[in-house]
Amino acid sequence: MLNRKDFIKKSLAGTGLMALGAFPYDALAGRRHSSKLTILHTNDVHSRLEPFESDGGKYAGQGGVAARAALIAAIRAEEEQVLLLDAGDIFQGTPYFNLYKGEPEMKAMAAMRYDASTMGNHDFDAGVEGFAHQLPHANFPILVANYDFTNTPMEGKSIPFTVIRKGEIKVGIFGLGIQLKGLVPDDAYGATQYLEPVQMARQMVDRLRKKEHCDMVICLSHLGYDYDYPKVSDKVLAKETDGIDLIIGGHTHTFLERPTVIKNKSGGEVLINQVGWAGLRLGRIDYCFDSKRSAIPANAHTVVIGKQTIG
Repeated sequence: MLNRKDFIKKSLAGTGLMALGAFPYDALAGRRHSSKLTILHTNDVHSRLEPFESDGGKYAGQGGVAARAALIAAIRAEEEQVLLLDAGDIFQGTPYFNLYKGEPEMKAMAAMRYDASTMGNHDFDAGVEGFAHQLPHANFPILVANYDFTNTPMEGKSIPFTVIRKGEIKVGIFGLGIQLKGLVPDDAYGATQYLEPVQMARQMVDRLRKKEHCDMVICLSHLGYDYDYPKVSDKVLAKETDGIDLIIGGHTHTFLERPTVIKNKSGGEVLINQVGWAGLRLGRIDYCFDSKRSAIPANAHTVVIGKQTIG
Protein backbone atom coordinates (compact mmCIF):
# COMPACT_ATOMS: atom_id res chain seq x y z
CA MET A 1 0.00 0.00 0.00
CA LEU A 2 1.41 3.40 -1.02
CA ASN A 3 1.57 6.05 1.65
CA ARG A 4 0.30 9.55 0.88
CA LYS A 5 3.69 10.97 -0.10
CA ASP A 6 4.59 8.05 -2.37
CA PHE A 7 1.15 8.08 -3.99
CA ILE A 8 1.37 11.76 -4.87
CA LYS A 9 4.90 11.34 -6.17
CA LYS A 10 3.90 8.40 -8.35
CA SER A 11 0.78 10.15 -9.65
CA LEU A 12 2.70 13.21 -10.76
CA ALA A 13 5.75 11.43 -12.11
CA GLY A 14 4.12 9.08 -14.58
CA THR A 15 5.57 9.56 -18.03
CA GLY A 16 6.96 13.07 -17.54
CA LEU A 17 3.68 14.79 -18.38
CA MET A 18 3.03 18.52 -18.09
CA ALA A 19 0.45 19.25 -15.39
CA LEU A 20 -1.39 22.54 -15.87
CA GLY A 21 -3.16 22.47 -12.54
CA ALA A 22 -3.01 20.20 -9.53
CA PHE A 23 -5.99 19.43 -7.31
CA PRO A 24 -5.52 19.83 -3.54
CA TYR A 25 -4.46 16.64 -1.81
CA ASP A 26 -6.26 17.40 1.46
CA ALA A 27 -8.83 14.73 0.65
CA LEU A 28 -6.19 12.07 1.21
CA ALA A 29 -4.95 13.33 4.55
CA GLY A 30 -5.76 10.99 7.40
CA ARG A 31 -7.67 8.62 5.12
CA ARG A 32 -6.94 4.99 4.48
CA HIS A 33 -7.76 3.92 0.95
CA SER A 34 -8.10 0.44 -0.45
CA SER A 35 -8.79 1.10 -4.14
CA LYS A 36 -7.78 3.62 -6.77
CA LEU A 37 -9.46 4.62 -10.03
CA THR A 38 -7.92 6.81 -12.73
CA ILE A 39 -10.38 8.68 -14.95
CA LEU A 40 -9.12 10.07 -18.27
CA HIS A 41 -11.36 12.27 -20.37
CA THR A 42 -11.73 14.42 -23.48
CA ASN A 43 -14.43 16.66 -24.95
CA ASP A 44 -15.11 18.61 -28.14
CA VAL A 45 -12.35 16.92 -30.12
CA HIS A 46 -14.09 18.08 -33.32
CA SER A 47 -12.51 15.64 -35.79
CA ARG A 48 -9.00 16.87 -34.95
CA LEU A 49 -7.10 13.70 -35.82
CA GLU A 50 -3.76 15.35 -36.53
CA PRO A 51 -1.79 17.76 -34.33
CA PHE A 52 -1.86 21.46 -35.04
CA GLU A 53 0.78 22.48 -37.56
CA SER A 54 4.17 23.50 -36.20
CA ASP A 55 3.80 27.02 -37.56
CA GLY A 56 4.55 29.05 -34.46
CA GLY A 57 0.87 29.41 -33.59
CA LYS A 58 -0.61 29.15 -30.11
CA TYR A 59 -1.18 25.38 -30.32
CA ALA A 60 1.67 24.49 -32.68
CA GLY A 61 2.52 20.80 -32.50
CA GLN A 62 -0.16 20.04 -29.91
CA GLY A 63 -2.97 17.51 -30.09
CA GLY A 64 -3.46 14.61 -32.45
CA VAL A 65 -4.73 11.09 -31.87
CA ALA A 66 -1.28 9.46 -32.11
CA ALA A 67 0.07 11.46 -29.16
CA ARG A 68 -3.17 10.97 -27.22
CA ALA A 69 -3.11 7.21 -27.81
CA ALA A 70 0.52 7.00 -26.66
CA LEU A 71 -0.25 8.99 -23.53
CA ILE A 72 -3.28 6.85 -22.69
CA ALA A 73 -1.28 3.67 -23.23
CA ALA A 74 1.48 4.94 -20.91
CA ILE A 75 -1.02 5.72 -18.16
CA ARG A 76 -2.71 2.34 -18.55
CA ALA A 77 0.69 0.68 -18.20
CA GLU A 78 1.14 2.43 -14.85
CA GLU A 79 -2.37 2.24 -13.42
CA GLU A 80 -4.42 -0.89 -12.83
CA GLN A 81 -7.92 0.62 -13.09
CA VAL A 82 -8.51 3.25 -15.79
CA LEU A 83 -11.68 4.71 -17.32
CA LEU A 84 -11.52 6.65 -20.62
CA LEU A 85 -14.52 8.89 -21.32
CA ASP A 86 -15.65 11.61 -23.76
CA ALA A 87 -18.24 14.38 -23.39
CA GLY A 88 -19.34 14.79 -27.01
CA ASP A 89 -18.78 16.81 -30.19
CA ILE A 90 -16.70 14.04 -31.66
CA PHE A 91 -17.51 15.30 -35.18
CA GLN A 92 -17.01 18.46 -37.29
CA GLY A 93 -14.08 20.83 -37.62
CA THR A 94 -11.60 19.36 -40.12
CA PRO A 95 -11.71 17.96 -43.68
CA TYR A 96 -11.69 14.45 -42.22
CA PHE A 97 -15.32 14.92 -41.21
CA ASN A 98 -16.23 16.60 -44.49
CA LEU A 99 -14.87 13.63 -46.43
CA TYR A 100 -15.59 10.63 -44.21
CA LYS A 101 -18.52 11.81 -42.04
CA GLY A 102 -17.10 10.51 -38.75
CA GLU A 103 -15.73 7.08 -39.61
CA PRO A 104 -12.05 7.77 -38.78
CA GLU A 105 -13.02 9.55 -35.56
CA MET A 106 -15.04 6.57 -34.34
CA LYS A 107 -12.33 4.13 -35.38
CA ALA A 108 -9.69 6.15 -33.54
CA MET A 109 -11.75 6.19 -30.35
CA ALA A 110 -12.37 2.46 -30.66
CA ALA A 111 -8.64 1.83 -31.07
CA MET A 112 -7.94 3.88 -27.93
CA ARG A 113 -10.57 1.78 -26.10
CA TYR A 114 -12.88 4.50 -24.88
CA ASP A 115 -15.28 3.19 -22.27
CA ALA A 116 -18.17 5.55 -23.11
CA SER A 117 -19.13 8.85 -24.76
CA THR A 118 -22.12 11.13 -24.92
CA MET A 119 -23.35 13.16 -27.91
CA GLY A 120 -22.80 16.84 -28.64
CA ASN A 121 -24.75 19.12 -30.95
CA HIS A 122 -22.14 18.77 -33.72
CA ASP A 123 -22.58 15.02 -33.67
CA PHE A 124 -25.82 15.75 -35.54
CA ASP A 125 -24.03 17.63 -38.35
CA ALA A 126 -24.50 14.72 -40.77
CA GLY A 127 -28.02 14.25 -39.48
CA VAL A 128 -29.20 11.82 -36.85
CA GLU A 129 -28.90 9.11 -39.48
CA GLY A 130 -25.29 10.10 -40.15
CA PHE A 131 -24.30 9.53 -36.54
CA ALA A 132 -26.19 6.24 -36.43
CA HIS A 133 -24.39 5.14 -39.61
CA GLN A 134 -20.99 5.46 -37.90
CA LEU A 135 -21.87 3.48 -34.76
CA PRO A 136 -20.75 0.10 -36.18
CA HIS A 137 -17.20 1.51 -36.01
CA ALA A 138 -17.55 2.18 -32.27
CA ASN A 139 -16.93 -0.49 -29.63
CA PHE A 140 -18.12 1.73 -26.76
CA PRO A 141 -21.63 2.84 -25.72
CA ILE A 142 -23.18 6.20 -26.54
CA LEU A 143 -24.83 7.45 -23.37
CA VAL A 144 -27.59 10.04 -23.47
CA ALA A 145 -30.47 10.06 -21.00
CA ASN A 146 -32.33 13.17 -22.14
CA TYR A 147 -32.75 12.52 -25.87
CA ASP A 148 -35.69 10.34 -26.87
CA PHE A 149 -34.74 8.84 -30.23
CA THR A 150 -38.05 7.08 -30.86
CA ASN A 151 -38.87 7.02 -34.59
CA THR A 152 -35.37 8.14 -35.60
CA PRO A 153 -32.42 6.17 -37.01
CA MET A 154 -30.84 6.34 -33.52
CA GLU A 155 -33.70 4.45 -31.88
CA GLY A 156 -32.25 1.59 -29.85
CA LYS A 157 -28.66 2.62 -30.64
CA SER A 158 -27.91 4.67 -27.54
CA ILE A 159 -28.48 3.93 -23.86
CA PRO A 160 -29.13 6.33 -20.96
CA PHE A 161 -26.46 4.88 -18.66
CA THR A 162 -23.95 2.11 -18.20
CA VAL A 163 -22.40 0.44 -15.17
CA ILE A 164 -18.73 -0.50 -15.30
CA ARG A 165 -16.90 -2.48 -12.66
CA LYS A 166 -13.26 -1.57 -12.11
CA GLY A 167 -11.74 -3.91 -9.58
CA GLU A 168 -13.86 -3.66 -6.45
CA ILE A 169 -15.50 -0.40 -7.57
CA LYS A 170 -18.84 -0.17 -9.38
CA VAL A 171 -19.10 3.01 -11.47
CA GLY A 172 -22.37 4.31 -12.92
CA ILE A 173 -22.08 6.64 -15.91
CA PHE A 174 -24.87 8.53 -17.68
CA GLY A 175 -24.98 11.16 -20.42
CA LEU A 176 -26.81 14.45 -20.98
CA GLY A 177 -27.09 16.46 -24.18
CA ILE A 178 -27.84 20.12 -24.83
CA GLN A 179 -31.11 21.52 -26.18
CA LEU A 180 -30.95 20.97 -29.95
CA LYS A 181 -33.73 23.31 -31.09
CA GLY A 182 -32.27 26.60 -32.26
CA LEU A 183 -28.75 25.17 -32.13
CA VAL A 184 -29.03 22.37 -34.69
CA PRO A 185 -31.11 22.50 -37.91
CA ASP A 186 -34.50 20.86 -37.39
CA ASP A 187 -33.96 18.36 -40.18
CA ALA A 188 -30.62 17.27 -38.65
CA TYR A 189 -32.13 15.96 -35.41
CA GLY A 190 -35.54 15.10 -36.87
CA ALA A 191 -37.96 13.52 -34.40
CA THR A 192 -35.45 13.51 -31.51
CA GLN A 193 -37.17 14.73 -28.36
CA TYR A 194 -35.27 16.77 -25.75
CA LEU A 195 -36.01 15.92 -22.11
CA GLU A 196 -35.27 18.30 -19.23
CA PRO A 197 -31.73 17.43 -18.10
CA VAL A 198 -31.92 18.09 -14.33
CA GLN A 199 -35.01 15.92 -14.02
CA MET A 200 -33.40 13.13 -16.05
CA ALA A 201 -30.20 13.41 -14.02
CA ARG A 202 -32.16 12.88 -10.81
CA GLN A 203 -33.76 9.79 -12.30
CA MET A 204 -30.39 8.44 -13.40
CA VAL A 205 -28.78 9.00 -10.01
CA ASP A 206 -31.70 7.35 -8.25
CA ARG A 207 -31.39 4.31 -10.52
CA LEU A 208 -27.61 4.08 -10.28
CA ARG A 209 -27.42 4.57 -6.51
CA LYS A 210 -30.47 2.63 -5.33
CA LYS A 211 -30.98 -0.13 -7.90
CA GLU A 212 -27.53 -0.61 -9.41
CA HIS A 213 -25.76 0.07 -6.08
CA CYS A 214 -22.95 2.06 -7.69
CA ASP A 215 -20.08 3.31 -5.55
CA MET A 216 -19.52 6.31 -7.83
CA VAL A 217 -21.70 8.23 -10.32
CA ILE A 218 -20.28 10.18 -13.29
CA CYS A 219 -22.22 12.40 -15.68
CA LEU A 220 -20.93 12.95 -19.22
CA SER A 221 -22.44 16.34 -19.98
CA HIS A 222 -22.63 18.38 -23.15
CA LEU A 223 -24.68 21.10 -21.45
CA GLY A 224 -21.82 23.60 -21.13
CA TYR A 225 -19.80 24.74 -18.13
CA ASP A 226 -21.56 28.02 -17.21
CA TYR A 227 -23.60 30.84 -18.75
CA ASP A 228 -24.30 34.50 -18.00
CA TYR A 229 -28.02 33.98 -18.60
CA PRO A 230 -30.58 31.46 -17.32
CA LYS A 231 -29.73 28.12 -18.88
CA VAL A 232 -28.96 24.66 -17.53
CA SER A 233 -25.20 24.27 -17.27
CA ASP A 234 -22.87 21.89 -15.48
CA LYS A 235 -22.77 24.26 -12.51
CA VAL A 236 -26.57 24.35 -12.34
CA LEU A 237 -26.73 20.57 -12.70
CA ALA A 238 -24.30 20.10 -9.81
CA LYS A 239 -26.24 22.48 -7.54
CA GLU A 240 -29.68 21.05 -8.33
CA THR A 241 -28.95 17.34 -7.88
CA ASP A 242 -27.66 14.89 -5.28
CA GLY A 243 -25.45 11.86 -5.75
CA ILE A 244 -23.25 12.86 -8.70
CA ASP A 245 -19.55 12.63 -7.86
CA LEU A 246 -18.09 13.96 -11.12
CA ILE A 247 -19.38 15.90 -14.12
CA ILE A 248 -17.18 15.65 -17.20
CA GLY A 249 -18.30 18.54 -19.36
CA GLY A 250 -18.18 19.81 -22.90
CA HIS A 251 -19.73 22.27 -25.38
CA THR A 252 -18.31 25.57 -24.09
CA HIS A 253 -14.67 24.65 -24.91
CA THR A 254 -13.66 25.67 -21.39
CA PHE A 255 -10.02 25.08 -20.45
CA LEU A 256 -10.09 24.35 -16.73
CA GLU A 257 -6.68 24.17 -15.10
CA ARG A 258 -8.22 22.19 -12.25
CA PRO A 259 -11.70 20.83 -11.51
CA THR A 260 -14.33 23.16 -10.11
CA VAL A 261 -15.88 22.04 -6.84
CA ILE A 262 -19.61 22.76 -6.38
CA LYS A 263 -21.85 21.99 -3.42
CA ASN A 264 -24.88 19.87 -4.32
CA LYS A 265 -28.36 20.11 -2.79
CA SER A 266 -27.26 18.21 0.31
CA GLY A 267 -24.00 20.09 0.75
CA GLY A 268 -21.85 17.34 -0.74
CA GLU A 269 -19.06 18.11 -3.20
CA VAL A 270 -19.34 17.62 -6.95
CA LEU A 271 -16.31 17.95 -9.22
CA ILE A 272 -16.73 19.50 -12.67
CA ASN A 273 -13.98 19.27 -15.25
CA GLN A 274 -13.62 20.23 -18.91
CA VAL A 275 -10.50 20.26 -21.08
CA GLY A 276 -11.09 22.77 -23.87
CA TRP A 277 -11.41 21.49 -27.41
CA ALA A 278 -9.64 19.92 -30.43
CA GLY A 279 -7.99 17.14 -28.44
CA LEU A 280 -5.39 19.55 -27.10
CA ARG A 281 -5.67 18.29 -23.54
CA LEU A 282 -6.34 15.08 -21.68
CA GLY A 283 -8.05 15.38 -18.32
CA ARG A 284 -6.96 13.08 -15.53
CA ILE A 285 -8.58 12.65 -12.13
CA ASP A 286 -7.46 9.98 -9.67
CA TYR A 287 -9.95 8.83 -7.07
CA CYS A 288 -9.28 6.72 -4.01
CA PHE A 289 -11.97 4.71 -2.26
CA ASP A 290 -12.02 4.14 1.47
CA SER A 291 -13.22 1.03 3.27
CA LYS A 292 -16.83 2.18 2.75
CA ARG A 293 -16.15 2.65 -0.97
CA SER A 294 -16.66 6.40 -0.78
CA ALA A 295 -15.08 8.22 -3.72
CA ILE A 296 -12.30 10.58 -2.59
CA PRO A 297 -10.67 12.83 -5.23
CA ALA A 298 -6.94 12.44 -4.71
CA ASN A 299 -5.23 14.04 -7.69
CA ALA A 300 -6.30 15.94 -10.79
CA HIS A 301 -4.42 17.65 -13.58
CA THR A 302 -4.82 18.53 -17.21
CA VAL A 303 -2.14 17.30 -19.58
CA VAL A 304 -1.01 19.02 -22.77
CA ILE A 305 -1.09 16.51 -25.62
CA GLY A 306 1.91 16.96 -27.87
CA LYS A 307 5.43 15.90 -28.65
CA GLN A 308 6.53 16.31 -25.03
CA THR A 309 4.14 13.55 -23.95
CA ILE A 310 5.51 10.85 -26.24
CA GLY A 311 9.25 11.48 -26.27
